[in-house]
Amino acid sequence: MTPQGVRVRDDTFDPLIADVSPEQLLQLHEDLVVVRRIDTEATALQRQGELGLWPPLLGQEAAQVGSARQLRSDDFVFSSYRENAVAYCRGVQLEDLVRVWRGTASSGWNPFDVGMATPAVIIGAQTLHATGYALGCKKDGVDSVAVAYFGDGATSQGDVNEAMVFAASFQVPVIFFCQNNQWAISEPVGLQARRPIADRAPGFGIPSIRVDGNDLLAVMAATRSAIERARTGGGPTFIEAVTYRMGPHTTSDDPSRYTDPAVQAEWAAKDPILRFEAYLEGLELLTEERRAAVAATADDVARRFRAGCLGLENPEPLSVFDHVYATPNSWLDRQKSQYASYLEMYGE
Repeated sequence: MTPQGVRVRDDTFDPLIADVSPEQLLQLHEDLVVVRRIDTEATALQRQGELGLWPPLLGQEAAQVGSARQLRSDDFVFSSYRENAVAYCRGVQLEDLVRVWRGTASSGWNPFDVGMATPAVIIGAQTLHATGYALGCKKDGVDSVAVAYFGDGATSQGDVNEAMVFAASFQVPVIFFCQNNQWAISEPVGLQARRPIADRAPGFGIPSIRVDGNDLLAVMAATRSAIERARTGGGPTFIEAVTYRMGPHTTSDDPSRYTDPAVQAEWAAKDPILRFEAYLEGLELLTEERRAAVAATADDVARRFRAGCLGLENPEPLSVFDHVYATPNSWLDRQKSQYASYLEMYGE
């Protein structure tokens, strides 16, 4: 789609999304609106002191929803800390999205319940995890797919490059999904990439595609193509979804110190939700009644999200030592005892 929501025909990729029904298009629209509402509410919760930190995804909704909704339940996702829309699509409970950011748990959810690992804060580490999981899928003889989500900055990390070496060497069913949101925290992508990031993968023997990350249909088509390759023994694929981070890196960041307002305005005109809504209006699918219903749904999700966040109980202080090691050891026991003595100084 163009930024104005006009469909661009393509003989190669159109057949990949030809089966998408009007009902599915409307559901995808609801996903986009809901995840943006969750993101807005989480940012407000952080500003109100209810969360320690939050990594906004504003502007990247189409890249995340468009790809995540193409996966099966037996596929497995490995993400960074910004893929909250992916987590929502995978079925992560609302309050589980904020357990870590509220400081009530060291992990948000059981990965095997939703087919998605908890977020990796170490930049790029999840690409190795995804590659290893995909290698296991290949050895098990199943056609499940692993997907690694990461940002443009992560492509300069050794882990990402090493993961691609292994993925290409063993031809494992993994998709490297890079959301190029133009910023590695405060450093522009042009500082580390003189050519499109998608050009790097072929050097490892991995086919790649550069796609408009704000175009939901384009993301869907690219992801479906990569999934089909992975499921049928074709090995890994690298997708570069070109998008823009409209907000801060995290809520502790001040993007006004390094972003150009003119560039921000250019990308605002390419807003993924406004673009998709224009497309749906052209199909006469998005009525005022439907808009109102989706807005009401988003508000209800935000209400439940806030209530779930505020309802999280603080853990017992000594539970910080649980699950650090698989088996007890004297070194950890000593620390736990010393911490218990420290806490006793304060009584109840």
